[in-house]
Amino acid sequence: MALYPPDKHRPREWPIEGLTGDILRTFLGVPLREIRNPASIRPRLRIRSRHPVRSLPGGKSLPRPAGNTHLKAARLHAGYASQQTFADALARAAPQLGLGNLEVSVRQVRRWESATPPWPHPDHQRVLIHVLNLPIEELGFAPPWTASGTHSPPAISTDVQHPRVARAALPIPRAGAGIQASTVSSDYVAITAAHRRLYFAVQPSELYRAVAEHTGLGTHLVSATTGTTRRILAAGLAESLLLAGRIEFFDLRRTDDADATFLHALQAAGAAEDPLLGAAILAHAAFVPGWSGRRDDAAERVRAARVYARRGTASAEFNAWLDAVEAECETRCGHADEALRLIGQAEDALAAGGEHASPDWFDWFSPVRLAAFKGNTELEAGYVKQARATLTNVLEQLSEEGGKQRAVILGDLAAVEAAEGNPEAACIYAEQALDLLAIAWYATAMDRIRNVRRALQAWADHEYVKRLDDRLYDWETTFSALQR
Repeated sequence: MALYPPDKHRPREWPIEGLTGDILRTFLGVPLREIRNPASIRPRLRIRSRHPVRSLPGGKSLPRPAGNTHLKAARLHAGYASQQTFADALARAAPQLGLGNLEVSVRQVRRWESATPPWPHPDHQRVLIHVLNLPIEELGFAPPWTASGTHSPPAISTDVQHPRVARAALPIPRAGAGIQASTVSSDYVAITAAHRRLYFAVQPSELYRAVAEHTGLGTHLVSATTGTTRRILAAGLAESLLLAGRIEFFDLRRTDDADATFLHALQAAGAAEDPLLGAAILAHAAFVPGWSGRRDDAAERVRAARVYARRGTASAEFNAWLDAVEAECETRCGHADEALRLIGQAEDALAAGGEHASPDWFDWFSPVRLAAFKGNTELEAGYVKQARATLTNVLEQLSEEGGKQRAVILGDLAAVEAAEGNPEAACIYAEQALDLLAIAWYATAMDRIRNVRRALQAWADHEYVKRLDDRLYDWETTFSALQR
């Protein structure tokens, strides 16, 4: 069908409707009323392209728009690595909500994840909320009836006793918000880095208050800036949210809070266009299902983390850590032999090295930490003698600053002695771990000690076990455990 009539100087309307109209509207990207007057779209046809060239002088490519990072992050966090699997999940959920056979295509998901997502149909909103368990406004959609089309920044928590990380979806930048000082991003990132270093020296409940307030400030700053400043701030916010999630999960045992915080950290990493930071967040999020025995969910998040690591410049240490994360999840899900295979793979990666250096924020992993993973896995697999040798070597190599990790290793060595039928030696190690927890609380280490005490029940009448009970249930320890 000719797009223009024979008399080009006298445009007239064409009877375009039905499937033909849908096709033209899709590929030309203009409303149907404009297609009926072809002359009105000729100038636009010369500049529109499905694959526009984005380049700088010298042949360097411009970065692609990040798109709707809120929805992308929520999809990945929920375990849907591809748009197709997500579309299938939405379609399967529709009958459960009484919506019948609701059609959800990959093309529709792609539109939702674009830089300008359309407001979903009410039925689509219902399945999105059901599958992702988040309000529609937190998935990056702006209601068409709002005047500005922007979100307000979330309020910063003022609850001193129980602060909470700001968990509203990252707001859309507001034009003319006025915060574009040249130092605002570097100053915010400097505070984030200071919090990262304080993690190893300050009580987690005290540090968490500061980090929670910092994430609230960061969310506000991200909403008030644009361009490079916003990307740098978003990266700092993602790192701060990751630290908050780690404290919630490992130190305070607030698992549900940690899961939500990791999701919003992932959204911030998407706004920063930092795939390596996104990989680190996804891998931490894998601990949530992994530690509760949900092997498939943990594996899905680890796979997503590996994909994002390939998109970034992952170091050998980072890839080895991903192996260690998967190994930890496999161990918790009762597959210790598979975990040992993964740890061997991580050891090979460290031995081979790589061309890329690790980022500054990647400060929670080292060959010694990998050996700690290995010792615990050997213990869980029943290789008690190997576990004793591995963990003893780790204890000798740990630095003085590694108090939290040292408490965990002492708990594992106590478990080794209990498994070998040496209750007195087990109690000695457990009491040494309690000494460290009196300085800096760490819920993960306390879990180890409680497991050891359960293993010592057969010797409950012995004096050394009673002494451990006195330490384990003294006023300070009991209050710390209940408070956190």
